[in-house]
Amino acid sequence: MRYLRAMIPALYLIPNLLGETTVEQVLPPYNREIILGIRHFIVEDVRTARRFLKIVDRSIDIDQLTFYTLNKHTNPDEVASMLRPLEEGSSMGVISEAGCPAVADPGADVVAIAQRKGLQVVPLVGPSSIILAVMGSGFNGQSFAFNGYLPIDKKLEQRAYTENQTQLFIETPYRNAKMMADILKACRPQTHLCIAAGITTKDEYIKTRTVKDWNGKLPALEKIPCIFLIYK
Repeated sequence: MRYLRAMIPALYLIPNLLGETTVEQVLPPYNREIILGIRHFIVEDVRTARRFLKIVDRSIDIDQLTFYTLNKHTNPDEVASMLRPLEEGSSMGVISEAGCPAVADPGADVVAIAQRKGLQVVPLVGPSSIILAVMGSGFNGQSFAFNGYLPIDKKLEQRAYTENQTQLFIETPYRNAKMMADILKACRPQTHLCIAAGITTKDEYIKTRTVKDWNGKLPALEKIPCIFLIYK
């Protein structure tokens, strides 16, 4: 428990797992010690967060914790009030559905409010599918843009060429097949496409080929979260 002695009241951004994998594989022990010192959590989904906390440490008494739900259905006027325990001196944690909170995630809203209020914000180390995908793609890691849910078009591809910038985007898993087909139709044959899926799990898939070489070789990834990257 040596870490808890130095633990300061703060909004701790706690990375979640990206899929079925062990905590030891992707999270440092320090995260567990921080989690054990928190009783108030702002989460995207309570059920997912409860399951994650039990995976981190089975001894955690979930019923003694308080959860505040922050997702696309949350009333914006309610977000600031979630930070009241922190303002009163209690540490809080933010947990996303998967990966790092506040990166392509509703948690960014509460972090922005904490910063405006002058409250301490502490991001913890953990898996980010965006960063891991860039690392594994072989594309430009000095200049890249994450575009979220965005239909593929010529403008996106052109930025990869004119700005020498890696372009990343995602799609709902059940639409992965259509997205891959659309990419092959919209992009030049020589454009490079990396498909990254199931990152950090036993089914991890990260492959980079030209659009021309992907024709007839697209993987079946309909139910697996994917990130698509294009580069010149």
